[in-house]
Amino acid sequence: MLRLQLLSGHLAPGLGQCQPRGQRQGEAGGPEQEVVLVHGVRTAIGKAKRGSFKDTTPDELLSAVMLAVLTDVRLDPHQLGDICVGNVLQPGAGALMARVAQFLSGIPESVPVYCVNRQCSSGLQAFINIAGGIRNGSYDIGLACGVESMSRRTAGDADSLGDISSRMMDNEKARDCLIPMGITSENVAERFGIAREKQDAFAAASQQKAAEAQRTGVFAAEITPVKTTILDQAGNEKTITVTQDDGIRANTTLAGLGKLRPAFKENGTTTAGNSSQVSDGAAAVLVARRSKAIELGLPILGVLRSYAVVGVPPDVMGIGPAYAIPAALEKAGLTINDIDVFEINEAFASQALYCVEKLGIPMEKVNPNGGAIALGHPLGCTGTRQIVTLLNELKRRGKRGYGVVSMCIGTGMGAAAVFEYPAN
Repeated sequence: MLRLQLLSGHLAPGLGQCQPRGQRQGEAGGPEQEVVLVHGVRTAIGKAKRGSFKDTTPDELLSAVMLAVLTDVRLDPHQLGDICVGNVLQPGAGALMARVAQFLSGIPESVPVYCVNRQCSSGLQAFINIAGGIRNGSYDIGLACGVESMSRRTAGDADSLGDISSRMMDNEKARDCLIPMGITSENVAERFGIAREKQDAFAAASQQKAAEAQRTGVFAAEITPVKTTILDQAGNEKTITVTQDDGIRANTTLAGLGKLRPAFKENGTTTAGNSSQVSDGAAAVLVARRSKAIELGLPILGVLRSYAVVGVPPDVMGIGPAYAIPAALEKAGLTINDIDVFEINEAFASQALYCVEKLGIPMEKVNPNGGAIALGHPLGCTGTRQIVTLLNELKRRGKRGYGVVSMCIGTGMGAAAVFEYPAN
């Protein structure tokens, strides 16, 4: 039985400390000081190495969403105080890539930009960093983005661990940080009794929900079309416009998933069918102080209510949301029952199921339009993509509501943020 002591629940710089229950974090300093989301878009998500964006560079993906957000709300890019981009697999070159994307989008040189890497939560962390800058008075409006081209680079491309001390092998927790993600999924399944049948059923439901959302046009409000080129099998260039996610498989069945072999461990339960897909994509969210949004006549799509990030054992890193979500809810003065929609990243069905069951979340509130098992998980993009999907779903429902974005994080962490859709 795992005994986990929750030692952290830290807010990003500028977001303040835990508020007493009933006092929401966003209310500090008055409603005009609240951090609000003005608008957000994403690209469709492509299958890595064989999908729509396999030949598209990450700067082009990022530029597409940067430009779309600003164009949609007709914002003069000189108004931006900062840009933060979540990105995992282009280390070193990531900051260069982001600056290039900025210029390709027509954003002037006077606007600064940087990248952040908190692995699978990088897109959410980018948003929180921009929110923190607004809270601490550095600027009134900023752009939070996430991008990943897993076609261009994957975690397995690295030949070494880089500049890490050999002493890590003498420290159990440090050594556990090397455990492959698929094995951490197997650890969660074994330790907490998440059966293969339940994992496959969760995966099938994700595919079915995403297929229905795609069929009925639910994603149309959040996906910006991207014109790009792709090389066919003969090496010929073809121009395409990408408007739909590649990874959704409408014909997925429980029986079909049951035939797949374990992907990471002999006699294991984690398969290609109940794991997130390796993908390419980008997303961007325009963030502002409420008073600035009102001054510029910008719409308000949502309000940030709280954020928490926690640490958990690296060998079962997938349990992170089970501890981050309660921490974020406590900061917001809310409970599980107050939340209308939970966007919990489906890194693996095993860990997503554990978190949902541990917290007692009704399954109908979880990823109503499918998750990463169906849509894909472009690492740096996912957190920002989840924000866009969540707030568009709350808007579609047409009434005031609350939502949570959460994900597990490699090496043993979890992050969660609470948002309010204000309706009128």
